[in-house]
Amino acid sequence: MVTRRRSTADGRDSYYLLDLERCGELLATTGAALHPGLRLISPPGRGTSAADHRPVSVLFSCTGNSARSQIAEALAEQLGDGRIAPLSAGSHPKPLHPNAVRVMREHGLDLTGRTSKPLSQFSAERFDYVITLCDRVREVCPEFPGHPGLIHWSTPDPAREGDTHEDTYPAFQRTAAELTTRIRFLIDSLDETPARRPSRADPTRTRR
Repeated sequence: MVTRRRSTADGRDSYYLLDLERCGELLATTGAALHPGLRLISPPGRGTSAADHRPVSVLFSCTGNSARSQIAEALAEQLGDGRIAPLSAGSHPKPLHPNAVRVMREHGLDLTGRTSKPLSQFSAERFDYVITLCDRVREVCPEFPGHPGLIHWSTPDPAREGDTHEDTYPAFQRTAAELTTRIRFLIDSLDETPARRPSRADPTRTRR
């Protein structure tokens, strides 16, 4: 149910991750076991369209803007259905990783032609949320105008999980799957909050 991950920036810090999908499975199983009428179902009218509100602006950031944040940006575009206006950047940009392009093709998304961008490029822009995916970037992330909501998702760098592109590809698949889950829960929290901003107890947030 809960996993712990040591920070790659400071080994003294730990990040804890609650498996929300597993929680949902257990809740559904428990409800159905108590009574058929307690099966979990989606409430009617769930979700809002892009026409109902302006898109929520989100900046995803990691060190290189070559894999994790690029994947998150693409998935948010796909899953947000116009409710999220995502961008991505890195503290030390480097070329897009081939496995990021490859794994997004499995999700029906083409990253070909996308380029890495420095965080400084967006230093004067206002965002509703800034989501750091890398423990190192969390420590050096600049302040943005308008006091955006700050969220940290401690996500290991998939490019460090092997010596070759073939070795690391399973890690890229796991990263894409984890970010898909997190982004879906983020979207759900936006739908549930009239102000379009999750509370400080945001279930997608990892805490030290």
